[in-house]
Amino acid sequence: MPSLNWASFNNSSERASFLGHLFSSRFHQMAHQSNSIKSGSANFSRWVIPGLIISFCAIAFYLTTQFDRVPEILKRGIQPSDFPQIILMLLIGLACLLPFENTQHNRSAVPPSVFISLSLMVGFVLLTHLDFFIALGCFSGMLSFSWGERRLGALLLVTLFFPNFVFFLFDLVFEVRFPRGLLTNLWYG
Repeated sequence: MPSLNWASFNNSSERASFLGHLFSSRFHQMAHQSNSIKSGSANFSRWVIPGLIISFCAIAFYLTTQFDRVPEILKRGIQPSDFPQIILMLLIGLACLLPFENTQHNRSAVPPSVFISLSLMVGFVLLTHLDFFIALGCFSGMLSFSWGERRLGALLLVTLFFPNFVFFLFDLVFEVRFPRGLLTNLWYG
């Protein structure tokens, strides 16, 4: 499979040709792997681990149906059970894809980007004491930069637009109020 290097492509038709080859070969490889017979333990864990994840999610989903319902007169946004159920359904969907994933047994050393990401997460937690959205903007922008994004427009989009989108989505649509901070004090008054 060819490596992904966008700088080596001269025009969009070469990129489209590459992506068509990449996705068609990936789906062919996934189908071939799911149909091939592997060693007993590898084939067993390929299905058992996703089964355990799905079982856990099903039990947790049932438990969320036992949450108390908020009366309509007091309801501000979504019910307490809605958000965990959305996350659990997402986990179940991702677990269904696990058996078809290509597993790599000989993994290389941990790349430095992992440690950079972990340190940025620590910085995010520390900055949330100042303001959640300042922390979110700094974290998303610096994480994108550390992962290789160098286009200024994309970095500004992730740093400025993403936190604003999250804030207005939760504040205006879901009617969830955020903890007070430098920027949220400006909005809430």
